[in-house]
Parts: sequence; structure tokens; C-alpha cells
Amino acid sequence: MNVLKYVPPIHIHPIMFIFIVLAFLTGTFVHLLTIFCIVLFHELGHYAMARFFGWRIKGIVIWLFGGIMETDEHGTKPVYEDVLVTIAGPFQHIIIYIFCGIIYPFALLPTAILESVLYYNTVILLFNLLPIWPLDGGKLLFLSFSKKWPYKKAHKMTVIFSSIMIVLSLGGYLIIESFSLGICCLALFLLFENHVEWKRRSYVFLRFLLDRYENKGYVGGVSPIAVPSHCSMMDVFALFKREKRHQIYIVFPDDTRKVVDEMECLRSYFHDKQYDQHMADVAYRIT
Repeated sequence: MNVLKYVPPIHIHPIMFIFIVLAFLTGTFVHLLTIFCIVLFHELGHYAMARFFGWRIKGIVIWLFGGIMETDEHGTKPVYEDVLVTIAGPFQHIIIYIFCGIIYPFALLPTAILESVLYYNTVILLFNLLPIWPLDGGKLLFLSFSKKWPYKKAHKMTVIFSSIMIVLSLGGYLIIESFSLGICCLALFLLFENHVEWKRRSYVFLRFLLDRYENKGYVGGVSPIAVPSHCSMMDVFALFKREKRHQIYIVFPDDTRKVVDEMECLRSYFHDKQYDQHMADVAYRIT
């Protein structure tokens, strides 16, 4: 049996090399190694749950106090699967607490190391639960927004909310505590990640639509959408929600209506490459 196929590709984010150099210069490499092991164990929780659900996984990227499991699932899976995969990471920290509690009476590790593990385990757990993208808390925030709003709006609001939270959190920290280069680097890194996510928001949305067109998305029900005939297809796509298949009611100026399935619009966009069509054009084409 090939065991390696169950091991995900693991990559180190470039920001980690900065902290490795700082750790050597400041004599805190053991602390950095502790953090790395906890973060890796955290990400393996995500990986194990995603494998259980049969997700397409690219690999794991590790950076300080967190990491990212990269997948080819982009709003295509049921929300409950996304939630379980997301919380599987924080659940790993509970296992670490239990493990430390079991080995403590036997003095298998020096007290200083055990205290360090417990401290960083708590810090990383709380940090990852912050409602900031791409942390686990940010992903849960995005999922909750996705249940309320269309996918495009949910993604946009997640990035905006996350960016505001980063600035407010950093400002609050600097008011309460003294300046910390590590904390500032983390805040700048998260701001950069959200800036990149904002710039690629159109790509993220098109990838979501393409997966729907290729019937990769989970459908949990049908939701009607009523739009005026002069509406563009992209305006209609902006109303699409996760887990819903949409019947689109096109309302003409004389109040007559024509219903089309979302696949007709997606086919016109991706297959026929009719990027500038309005809903009236779609209705006439399928008449």
C-alpha cells in the first residue's frame, strides 16, 4: 500500500523564513518549532476531514500561527461539509490539551516545554478563531454570510469585514501592549492576503459560476429569481446563492414573464461566449 498518497504536499510560506531567521537571532528556535508543530497538527485536522468527504486537495501551506489547506472545491460542497472541515482544525487543539493532561503526571516532558506547548496551543487556537479571512474564523464568517447573501456579496463582505477587523485589532493591541514586530508582521501579512483576495474577487466568482455550469455544485433546493428583461447576465449571476438552483423569471416591460433555468444563462456565458447579453436576449434565444 502506498502510504505517501495519504500525505498532503506541505509547503512553507515565505513569511515563515523571516521568522526562522529572527528565531535564530533571538534564540527562540524551540518556540518556533513548537508553533510549527501545532500549526501542522491543526492543518492535518482540516486535511483529514476533507479527505473523509472526498474533497480535491492541492496541499497545505504553513505560515506562522496558521496555515491554509488549498483545495479545488470553490463553493461546490454543502455548507455543513465546509463547516466540519473548518472546525476540524480547531478541534485538534482540544486533542493537544488532552494529550498534555495525560502525560503531565508522568513528567515525560520538561515542565517548561509543556507550559510552552499549552501557551502556544491556546494562542494559535484563539488567533485562528478571529473573524478574519483566511483564518478559520473568517471562513466560518464567510459561510454564515453565504447562507444569508448571494455568493458574490458574501465573499465581498467577508473581505471588507476582515480588513476592518485587522486594522481595529492591531490598533487595539498597540494601545494596550507595547510594540511587537511579530504582531505587526502578522497584521501586515493578513492585510496583504485580504488585499490579494479582493483583487481576485472576480476570478473567485467566475470559478464559482464555472463549477455550477459543470454541475459540480451541491444543490439543496430551488430558489426563484425575478429580474427585469434589461438586466445583464452578470447582474443575474450576482444573485446566485450556494446550495440553490435558480429558476429565473424575466419580467418584460409589458409585465409578461418568461422563465428560464440558470443553466441556460450559464451555457450562454461559458459555452456560447455571449458575455454582453441581457436577459431579454436569453429569453428570445430559447424561445
